[in-house]
Amino acid sequence: MLTKKQITQIKESLEKSQNPLFFFDNDADGLCSFLLLQKYAGRGKGVPVKTFPGLTADYFRKINELNPDCVFILDKPIVEEEFWKKIEQINLPVIWIDHHEINKDSIPEFVDYYNPLYNPKSNNEPVTYLCHQINNKKEDLWISVAGCISDKFFPDFYEDFKKDFPELTIDSKNAFEILYESEIGEIARILGFALKDRTSHVINMLKFLIKAKTPYDVLDETPKNYLMHKKSREIERKYNLLLEKALLKKSAKVLFFEYGGDLSISAELSNELSYHFPEKIIVVSYVRGSKVNISVRGKDIKNKFLEVLSKIEDSTGGGHPDAVGGTIPFNDLDFFKKQFEKII
Repeated sequence: MLTKKQITQIKESLEKSQNPLFFFDNDADGLCSFLLLQKYAGRGKGVPVKTFPGLTADYFRKINELNPDCVFILDKPIVEEEFWKKIEQINLPVIWIDHHEINKDSIPEFVDYYNPLYNPKSNNEPVTYLCHQINNKKEDLWISVAGCISDKFFPDFYEDFKKDFPELTIDSKNAFEILYESEIGEIARILGFALKDRTSHVINMLKFLIKAKTPYDVLDETPKNYLMHKKSREIERKYNLLLEKALLKKSAKVLFFEYGGDLSISAELSNELSYHFPEKIIVVSYVRGSKVNISVRGKDIKNKFLEVLSKIEDSTGGGHPDAVGGTIPFNDLDFFKKQFEKII
């Protein structure tokens, strides 16, 4: 959780800024975090960051394009050094809100950094939860719930949402059960899938979501959100085909699933596979060109995963104790599998 002092500081930054720019991770947690802060401030543009795992220097072009007076970075564990250098040159204030474990020494002095991992009484809440603390508007509670459950976190305000929208909820405290078995979960999945659309359609979706007042504005298909639903259905069809193949995999302890194509959705696949097989370690590899994106789910798996990555040149990785991701060269994929099985 954020402390009262931190909440006040972030609110002051939002209220002071006349043209904030929000860089957010390209998933439902990142999107909902942006929406909560934008709706609190009543202004600002959002840019989903599609690069994995961090914010690259290429995104600085959006600063030149949109000319913000303040930058917010949401749910991204890594920011390239070149990006920081360019920001420092123009003396632009930066507020970075995250919940991943990082090397704090890598954070520039001019950045205001907020992370519940370094606060007392923290439960590693997702960034949506932190932004809910700032927004704290009853009418936006559906956004807060959708973002939290998408990141496998059961929020303490779920029961408040349930009182107002019982038909969208189920009787459960399991975040992934709510995500995959309820209507508010369907909303979270629609948002996550629709983010995979091309940039012009995503921009239109963001404009629509900023104006959305209730969860039914998203759940019910209308002319205003038709393209969002269309893309979500398209992605969901491809996703379900991959999921069906992965569910047929025979494995004892580690379930390896590899796929290619133009759809990067390994995090979503690994999440649902871990829901179906909570006792297994899930490893989903997305192969595209010379690189492989890997998503891993399993109890206390982070250190084991990073130990294997340390043996592979040009690899990157990080995340949470039970959910991590990384990138390795394609030529090292077989080596990764063997080393991973060995260490498990």
